Amino acid sequence: MMKFPDSFSNIPGRETLARSQVLQRSWPVVLDLCVAGIGLACFYGVVVIARYWFGHPEPEITISQSPRALPQYAFYSVVRIGLAYLLSLVFAIGYGYIAAYSKRVEPLMIAGLDILQSIPVLSFLPGVMLAMVALFPTRQIGVEMGAIVLIFTGQVWNMAFSFYSSIKSIPRELSEAASIYKFSRLQKLIQLELPYAAIGLVWNSMVSVAGGWFFLMACEMFVLGTRDFRLPGLGSYLQTAAGTGNYSAITWGLLTMIAIIVATDQLVWRPVIAWSDKFKFEQVESGSRVRSPLLHLLQHSRGLRTLRHHTVVPLEEGLYRRLADQRVVGAAAKTAKSEGLVAKNGIVSAVLRGLVIVIAAVAVLYAAWQALTLLRQVQGGEFVGILKGAMATFLRVNVALILAAAWTIPAGVAIGFHPRLARIAQPIAQIAASVPATALFPVLLLALVRFGGGMGIGSIALMLLGTQWYILFNVIAGAMAIPSDLKEVATLFHFTTIQKWKTVILPGIFPFLITGLVTASGGAWNASIIAEYFRLKNQTLQTVGLGAVISAATDSGKFQILLLATIVMALMVVTINRLVWRPLYRLAETRYKLGG
Repeated sequence: MMKFPDSFSNIPGRETLARSQVLQRSWPVVLDLCVAGIGLACFYGVVVIARYWFGHPEPEITISQSPRALPQYAFYSVVRIGLAYLLSLVFAIGYGYIAAYSKRVEPLMIAGLDILQSIPVLSFLPGVMLAMVALFPTRQIGVEMGAIVLIFTGQVWNMAFSFYSSIKSIPRELSEAASIYKFSRLQKLIQLELPYAAIGLVWNSMVSVAGGWFFLMACEMFVLGTRDFRLPGLGSYLQTAAGTGNYSAITWGLLTMIAIIVATDQLVWRPVIAWSDKFKFEQVESGSRVRSPLLHLLQHSRGLRTLRHHTVVPLEEGLYRRLADQRVVGAAAKTAKSEGLVAKNGIVSAVLRGLVIVIAAVAVLYAAWQALTLLRQVQGGEFVGILKGAMATFLRVNVALILAAAWTIPAGVAIGFHPRLARIAQPIAQIAASVPATALFPVLLLALVRFGGGMGIGSIALMLLGTQWYILFNVIAGAMAIPSDLKEVATLFHFTTIQKWKTVILPGIFPFLITGLVTASGGAWNASIIAEYFRLKNQTLQTVGLGAVISAATDSGKFQILLLATIVMALMVVTINRLVWRPLYRLAETRYKLGG
């Protein structure tokens, strides 16, 4: 350590001041070096992935159970989940926006969302994988894109529901202010709708990524008829270890996954949550804010500030300038248009709309005819078995939902109301939600068998492990979104605990809770394909259920049974959504909405 001269060090406070100035000047340099290092690492990762994806396909590679293979496998899995999440985010925003503002197609789109979220990942498997392999027959990217799309189908639906419900619950005064200032659609999306939906979207993103980890085992290693697809990754590593009963490999795989989840929580989710907290709708500033040291450091990085000043700021200014010019030109053009031009444009748009409808109708009719041709092969006994399985799975799903709601609602409110508790509980919940329950299922199943249980109880436990997080993270988001002034009013008037829950907490979290319950219900049906049909030490354990029917049909290549079981599951979920969840959504939009 360098020593200062006596004449300098004897001056009171001089050494402390000099050290603080040196640290203050050196920190931005260290941050910029870290940012540059991350950028170089990302560039190297892109090169590695591109080299692997555009190589020759390797659908049936041998999955090593050595811990030395875990870093490479973990990298491949993180890339798949990250790309699937980005695809899910774009789709969720676009789908939720169109559904919220298009009155004609809103019922159809929400019904479609109900159907899609109820379809298990394995039901998408044949069409998605065969289509992607056909598009890229000589490249590994075909199989990889198929796996990414399968992970996407396990992530996207709750994010779309969250964004849709957030737009529908925007306070009236904010929408009126946007109209008064004549915001364009893009301006309203960027400056009102995305910020207002940010908290719910962030927490649903966390549970979506957790869902991606949950279904990773099914998406990286699967059997399709006579073809055995295996992709190098953590999911295939854990599934291989579970199938052979290699508990040492399972432990190493879980430790690696937990390390990735903790790093993701600290480096991604905590800064994003702290950033999104500023979008909370409240009239009184909260005294307790979510904080992230990493976000604070990134905000003080000179390199990032310079990069933003030369890239993002000019793009924003150019975009808003162009929008303003288009508004002026559009207003002038609207005034100058003649009636003949308006009529001509109306005819052209009507013809194009009719053409799109005809093409869509032909495609639907062709798909329906092919489906009917396939369904004719189903035997009567197989149909009865599907109905029995549907009733058994229906009972398990409802038991799992009741058990999940019983603890996630109070726990989520406590975490959302107390930032200190959130700093501890958030990474724990993120880890617990992300660990594939199928990796823990062998131990759980052996314990249940020892105490007199079996696959019937084990499947409920596995559904609970896979779906309770949808409710928990949505309740946390709802509790965090409750304005601080409402909490202060409850404290000022000395509300009892029951009064606070009845007048502040339950109304405040109600829209988020309904979103969580809807997605948890769909997730429980989806999880049944894993919960009711499991391979352990080269043997298959199954119980009566619709998920078991779907998994067995996928393994044996009986696509007619797979199609019929998927249709039955979709019809049951849509019926429940129409009779139960849709009325509750309307109640959330009309009665439990900030700003009335």
